[in-house]
Amino acid sequence: MIQFFFNLFLKKFSTRELGTCAAFALSGRRLFVSVRPHRMSSSGTENKATSRPVVRLQEGGLLVVIFLLGLLLTLFGGRVERPEFKKNAAGEIEKIMVERNKFFNAQNLINLAKDTSFFAVMAVGATFVIICGGIDLSVGAVYALASVLAALVLHRFGTDGPHSSVSPWLCVPLGMAVCIGSATLCGLLYGGMIVALKVHPFIITLGTMTIYRGVAFVITAGQSVGTFATAFPDLVKWEVYGGLRLVPFLVMVLVTILGTVYLTRLAAGRRIYAVGGNELASRYSGVRVERVKLSVYVISGLSAGIAALLAIGYYGSASSGDGAGYELDVIASAVVGGASLSGGRGSALGALLGALIIKMIDNGIVILRIDQSYSRIIIGAVVILAVMLDQFNTWLAKRRLTKTV
Repeated sequence: MIQFFFNLFLKKFSTRELGTCAAFALSGRRLFVSVRPHRMSSSGTENKATSRPVVRLQEGGLLVVIFLLGLLLTLFGGRVERPEFKKNAAGEIEKIMVERNKFFNAQNLINLAKDTSFFAVMAVGATFVIICGGIDLSVGAVYALASVLAALVLHRFGTDGPHSSVSPWLCVPLGMAVCIGSATLCGLLYGGMIVALKVHPFIITLGTMTIYRGVAFVITAGQSVGTFATAFPDLVKWEVYGGLRLVPFLVMVLVTILGTVYLTRLAAGRRIYAVGGNELASRYSGVRVERVKLSVYVISGLSAGIAALLAIGYYGSASSGDGAGYELDVIASAVVGGASLSGGRGSALGALLGALIIKMIDNGIVILRIDQSYSRIIIGAVVILAVMLDQFNTWLAKRRLTKTV
């Protein structure tokens, strides 16, 4: 009887999850969630053969876009002369100028990987929020506040600070803990306000964005903070072949893997898709919606803290102006990567690929010598195009699902 009324409830109220979070059904377990549009067999079990290709198609399409962008920039980006030092026949080192492709050369690709790594980490966290049906405009301000707090700790207890007698083995972990902890606390704070006050996340995160950046400005008096403990920057700047600094790249890959596992393999991740797809149905099926919402904002704050930690180690300084405008790039990365602003759809790998596309566009603007003023216009147009494609895909999914019912 309970099963009958629950199914009746879903038929009446759950039109929103068509194309996003397709079905809920009680089947012995507390909750079964399908996070992609798919068909159900006559026995009520999931037909995995129809659900898995959706993810591969979406992310495969992003890889095609990345390939085409790279090809266009390689063909039309032009060439540049770079100096190289080689030994001549007499054993003397001489400088020669060598022509390289502007886009497809080691130095440019290394810079592209570095720029992508910071944004991709934040984009993964923002994707959690968007999947859950929310929005986070505070990521750039959290990034700035966490950066300056960690920088002040490292400056005070670092090699040139007033308490330089403190061992680097204590100073560096302390700075890392302050950076990660403060960012996570920021996410917990505005996530708690969103859940407790039941105010739209756009309003709350817009307010906290201003507050956090103001706090960062006050505690630094608008000045840049540098001169850290030497061990910390040296660790993050660990280089391999060609000058690629491996730590930010490895952290980006690790965060993406952990985000993918969390969203696709854990019940907590499936609940995020469920709440984003249909909050009312999730609540009636026993999901603690407020706890799920709070968790995604904490994860978003944590990801901003990780990105801030990588940035201060890489650049060796921090200021209250850091992260200004990052909100657009991070949200754009998530949306271009396939996250639906209506909730219920997205992936960590898609966020990484979306961040790479956004950074390739920025890189292409420089290579093609386009006025930087057009950068925001182009990225904004890309976001609108991505949203339009998302709406079109949702419409197609609805049509397919109605034909099979």
